[in-house]
Amino acid sequence: MIPRYTLPEMGELWSEPSKFRHWLKVELAVCRAMADMKLIPQKAWRNISRKADFNIKHIIKEEAKTNHDVIAFLTSVKKFVGPDAKYIHFGMTSSDMLDTALSLQMKKAAKLIDRRVVTALSKIRRLAKKYKMTPIIGRTHGVAAEPTTFGLKIAVWYTELQRGRERFRIAAEEAAVGAISGAVGNFANIDPKIEARACRYLGLEVDKVSSQVIQRDRHAAYVGALAILASSLERFGTEIRNLHRTEIGEVMEGFAKGQKGSSAMPHKINPITAERLAGLARLVRGYAITAMENMPLWHERDIAHSSAERIIIPDSATAVDYALKIFCDLLDHLSINPKRMQENIFIYGGIVFSQRLLLKLTDAIGDRDKAYPMVQRNAMRAYKEGTGFYELVRADREIRKYLDEAEIEACFDLSYYLKNVDKIFTRTFAK
Repeated sequence: MIPRYTLPEMGELWSEPSKFRHWLKVELAVCRAMADMKLIPQKAWRNISRKADFNIKHIIKEEAKTNHDVIAFLTSVKKFVGPDAKYIHFGMTSSDMLDTALSLQMKKAAKLIDRRVVTALSKIRRLAKKYKMTPIIGRTHGVAAEPTTFGLKIAVWYTELQRGRERFRIAAEEAAVGAISGAVGNFANIDPKIEARACRYLGLEVDKVSSQVIQRDRHAAYVGALAILASSLERFGTEIRNLHRTEIGEVMEGFAKGQKGSSAMPHKINPITAERLAGLARLVRGYAITAMENMPLWHERDIAHSSAERIIIPDSATAVDYALKIFCDLLDHLSINPKRMQENIFIYGGIVFSQRLLLKLTDAIGDRDKAYPMVQRNAMRAYKEGTGFYELVRADREIRKYLDEAEIEACFDLSYYLKNVDKIFTRTFAK
């Protein structure tokens, strides 16, 4: 991932030095397991554990010669360890180390991401509760529908992100496995007990059965869950972008002192953070497709997945980590305009109360098909002429045959739409 979208902790996790440290950690765990089982001398293990290290410049030089990164790495480690290096990677294949080390990195990345999700959930919850009873237009098809509350809009985000967190937790847990099973996964040259011990030292579960590689459905689920998380953030950002529109103006992104929205138009305040969330989500969704393409490898393994995974797994984790960070920043600096929300509810003289009027009129007439055109004609006229819907209804002689002044006024009572919000919040934020 480019530095612009890489946060320090996640960036360090996926750095080249970190990659090699995780490779070495796997090799050391296997050597330790072998020493426990007296398959290598304790003296050799002590020497390996004390001296094992690597030099990145040497690895790069060796890989240029061998065209094999794992051999280059092991050659570098051997220079530090000496003759006892013959016990390192004994009975293993490259994928044993690569896949198990990748699982370690993915597990650590998942913890960083989960921490940010928890922060985002806390901020969403606080915002939802603060604006629980703040009326706002609910829109369908981008068109004013009926009143709801801004807090209720945000509460919907809360449960969606909760599901995203759980989905990713399960995927990360399924991906946190190691495999030290040899060239085609049949343990011909290494004991399954070594795998079990090594994985325990590493904090990973054992992959019950593998070919030469850990099967890529685990990785596809992991990246797929990240893509859904990113898509949820995009959805939340899209709502903010729409409410930020000049003609709506109910919510705006924060605008810092000295910030400029446009090189050409000084008046511009653009929802750039929410738009960035959309762009990052598109990227991660593309990675999810690639992760699924990586699943059908040939026979016990090929390396068609390898080149893609070097990009998609670090990048998807890094992009979502960054997206969660800027989403939290976005929530912290939102500018909320309840006055504009109220004004928009009564646009065209309160056409959004049409269903309430329809129900009241249907009850009075006893026929919905007769009531509907009576309400609709007034709504259409309000749209066309910009005349107040409420005033048109009050002046409609046919409607007045069935409803008196007080009954019509009751249909435009905003509190009617807020009466069950408390109940929704109780079940949404129940512990």
